[in-house]
Amino acid sequence: MNEQEQVVGLLEDIKVLLSHTKKVMNVEDLALYTGLSKSKIYKLTHLKLIPMGNNPNIRQKFFDKEKIDAWLLGEPDLSDTFLEDQFNKSLIKNRK
Repeated sequence: MNEQEQVVGLLEDIKVLLSHTKKVMNVEDLALYTGLSKSKIYKLTHLKLIPMGNNPNIRQKFFDKEKIDAWLLGEPDLSDTFLEDQFNKSLIKNRK
């Protein structure tokens, strides 16, 4: 690996570390921060199982880092099976 590639790698690492200091995160930031996939985050937001901002004037989803930390430490059930069950219940409820 040459010096330029090493510098680029270090800058990418710094960028990731700096993103963890943000108070408010978008879906992409949250995926990097938690290691969750974007699709899992969207399922959680749809089911209202993850704390997020509630500004009706903004279509993009935003998340408060402190609330996310507290939610993660509360050991939420993030298994695919649980989320699929919740999603299916939501679909059935909306059909009625």
